[in-house]
Amino acid sequence: MADLAVVFRRPFRQQVAAFRLRLRHLVPTSRWDDLRKQQHDRAFVVAGATKADLLADLAASVDKAISEGTSLEEFRRDFRATVERHGWHGWTGEGRAAGEAWRTRVIYRTNMRTSYMAGRFAQLTEGNFRFWIYFHGGSAEPRILHLSWHGIALPPDHPFWRAHFPPNEWGCSCYVSGARTEAGVRRLGGDPAKPLPADWQALDPRTGEPQGVGKGWGYAPGASVVQELLEIVRGKVEKLPPEIARAFVDDLAERFQGSELGRMLRAIAAGLG
Repeated sequence: MADLAVVFRRPFRQQVAAFRLRLRHLVPTSRWDDLRKQQHDRAFVVAGATKADLLADLAASVDKAISEGTSLEEFRRDFRATVERHGWHGWTGEGRAAGEAWRTRVIYRTNMRTSYMAGRFAQLTEGNFRFWIYFHGGSAEPRILHLSWHGIALPPDHPFWRAHFPPNEWGCSCYVSGARTEAGVRRLGGDPAKPLPADWQALDPRTGEPQGVGKGWGYAPGASVVQELLEIVRGKVEKLPPEIARAFVDDLAERFQGSELGRMLRAIAAGLG
């Protein structure tokens, strides 16, 4: 298996684009969960960073890490320089080497993985795959429920993906791959016959999320971008004459031909008569 730490540092177009959507909204917050789920697709936050110039410099350091594939240690150097330049005090982990190591690791890995998986969501949506396959990331101390989902292959529109598309918790390194046939699922190490656990939709009363999914993590990073595009298209065609609306949607669908997004656009076109 490839070293996932290295894989997450290989930037690709969709990952960089997904992260840079957040840079349009730098949001001062006290806590990470001041924003809810899909709101993180559209905003950059660092809990406790409340000054605009500080947040902008932290965002630039994360953007550098994602777009250039720089290491955690280089990000830590950039983080220290930013903290010193702005005189930022009171942040969680300040004053202890172990605390700084933990905080920088959380900022770095969380942004790396959520942007990576948002980019993967875009790739998978564009890829015309019949199956999406859930894979456990191979961590030394696996979460039992995440491990139980390993190898499960489901259609892209299955409701499982709405809340279980990884990452599903802080530090989660699970990922998703696509396949066009059952044989392709097996070649990748998945099992097309493996069923979901009977209680996969059961909610944890402590978090309000499905069991095995951490508080605030019950969403698919990047999925809101696809839905937002579809809403824009629907809003636009409502204002156009039917023939022009149909031609507009057909043209868009042609650009995404063979993908899940293309099929969604075709469905909109079909509804136009």
